[in-house]
Parts: sequence; structure tokens; C-alpha cells
Amino acid sequence: MDLPRNTFKAALARGELQIGLWSSLCSPIVAELIGHSGFDWILVDTEHSPNEPPAVLAQLQALQAGTATPIVRPAWNDPVLLKRLLDIGTQAVLVPFVQTAEEAAKAVAACRYPPAGIRGITVSGRGSRYGRVPDYLKRADAEICVLVQVETGEALAQLEAIASVDGVDGVFIGPADLSASLGHIGNPGHPEVQAAIKGAVERLTAVGKPAGILTPSEADARRYIEWGYRFVAVGSDLGLLTKHADALAKAFR
Repeated sequence: MDLPRNTFKAALARGELQIGLWSSLCSPIVAELIGHSGFDWILVDTEHSPNEPPAVLAQLQALQAGTATPIVRPAWNDPVLLKRLLDIGTQAVLVPFVQTAEEAAKAVAACRYPPAGIRGITVSGRGSRYGRVPDYLKRADAEICVLVQVETGEALAQLEAIASVDGVDGVFIGPADLSASLGHIGNPGHPEVQAAIKGAVERLTAVGKPAGILTPSEADARRYIEWGYRFVAVGSDLGLLTKHADALAKAFR
């Protein structure tokens, strides 16, 4: 049995646009449903969703047959949380609230086996197909994608240093927290926030690092893609359900 190839990581390295969807509903049924929708990636959230490893495992299993690469966001930049996610088969992570190059390096180290990092070793986890992948310990690092999330003005000031950390495969700009950090909470469309979002992708492009972002607005998503964002979440399962449930109810009122 061979090591699964991380098609998202490979496509990002080639500079190809990757369209994704956020998943916050903590359901393997939902994961399976959206996994067959044609997206390139699905973000399984554990930071702002009541998602724990057993539920994440079920969602990874449900996504396995679909088109999308699962990306899991841990609750924090914590090596124990990351180790548990990697051991159950996660090959791409989005680490939240990375403020400095040192914190980015910490995230990378947690996802790499020694001597390149500090990831603890198990020979029987799902990541290695329960020990069936030959030389998994020597080959796993090459298929693990580490994305870091920049979401404050302080982190933006360190953007090039964060992006340049060896092992960081992409940088995700968090528009909601960034707008709050810049004094415009709840208003990512504010001109100052939009200027920061545009400036971020320009700076990341200059250092050769793919940029990512999330927006439920089609117009915003198309503008961000035009600006150069390479991995873009264009909505969420929670948002789709809420929007269409409300619209259906309203149609019969």
C-alpha cells in the first residue's frame, strides 16, 4: 500500500488555483456530500467548531472518495493537537493565529519527524495506513502541507518572515480577525482592510508563497482571485444551509 499523494500541495506548488469550501458542521454525512461537489479542498474546522479527533476521523473517511483534499484547522498551534490530527491521516493543516516566524517554524516542526521536527512516532496510525505504507516515517513529510494563518496587523508586519520559513507551503489571510485587529470589526469590506488584503497577496507573491483566503461573497472571491490568491474558500457548509433554509422558508411566508 503506497503513501497517498497530496494533490492539493502539488497543485499549490505549481501555482494552480484551488477552490475550496469551509466545513463547520462536524458531520461525516455533510463531509461526504460536499466532498463530491467538485471542490479542490475542504477545510475541516476544529478552531471555531465543536470538532474533536474522533469526529474529524469520520469526516476524513467520508471525504476520502471525493474530489477534495481535506485540510484540517487545529484549535491552536499546538504540537499535541497537530500530532493527533496527523496520526489519523490528515495531510494538510491550517494553523491559526501565527504571529511570528518563530511560531510558523513551531508549526512546521510539529508536522515533521526528527531530525527535521518533533512529531512523535507511531508505526500503527491511520496516517501510515495502519503500518502498511513502506518507509512511512521517511516519506510522510513530503506529502504533509503546512498552511499558516495570518490574521492581525502585528502578523502582517512580519508577513515576509513568516512566509519564508522553510516548510510553510502557503499563507492564509483571515479577513474577519484582520478587520477586527485593524479597528473595523465585522467589516472586512472596509477600504483599509481591503487594502491590507490586497497588499498581503502582493507581498506573498513577491516572495513566491501562495496566498489563501475565505469569503462567502462571489464578487469578493473573484476579486481576490484576480488579485492573485491561489487557494480560496468560496463559502461554508453552515452558510449554504442557513442561506437556503432561510430562503425556502421565506418563499412560503
